Amino acid sequence: MHVQEWLDTVPAAAVYAVVGLVIGLESLGIPLPGEIILVSAALMSSQHGGIDPVILGACAVAGAVIGDSIGYAIGRKGGRPLLAWLGRKFPRHFSEGHVATAERSFTKWGMWAVFFGRFIALLRIFAGPLAGVLHMPYWKFLIANVLGGIVWAGGTTAVIYYVGVVAESWLKRFSWLGLVAAVLIGATSMLVLKRRAKKAEPEPEPVPAAE
Repeated sequence: MHVQEWLDTVPAAAVYAVVGLVIGLESLGIPLPGEIILVSAALMSSQHGGIDPVILGACAVAGAVIGDSIGYAIGRKGGRPLLAWLGRKFPRHFSEGHVATAERSFTKWGMWAVFFGRFIALLRIFAGPLAGVLHMPYWKFLIANVLGGIVWAGGTTAVIYYVGVVAESWLKRFSWLGLVAAVLIGATSMLVLKRRAKKAEPEPEPVPAAE
């Protein structure tokens, strides 16, 4: 079922809870479509008087900040063995190449990697746990985490809601365009990261020829 159609079947309180929970779990390190859920809910709030965009944005920000903080704590405690375990459980998202790419970003950009990682689908999953594994000072992580959560979650909610209000009659016929745009942006960013991750994967050592 279309995400927006499903959200339209549940009460407003459940929509707030689903958005906060999905974004929180994604930020914690579980691969979930947080951006798709947020865009769908924000678009629906522009057409549904029972859903307050301010409360929706606040729930999204809270989920992003709390989820990232829990992921940081888990990563700091679990360390490298946690990344190895995640690589076995979720090889598509936590492969050695992906981890290496994300780690280089953290080494180069520091707390800015946490902030800008919020806007990239794959890095949203990595940011919290990897910052903890790399022992980034928590105060730096918290500042970047809060600012990134406000700008990404709050900004996305505000922009999609505003577009929905301004072009309500048009979006009634083409409401899926916002969702498609979010999917395309997320897919593009993931493909770029996968390409970089593939380059970062260590080449297998050559097998010595038998004498």
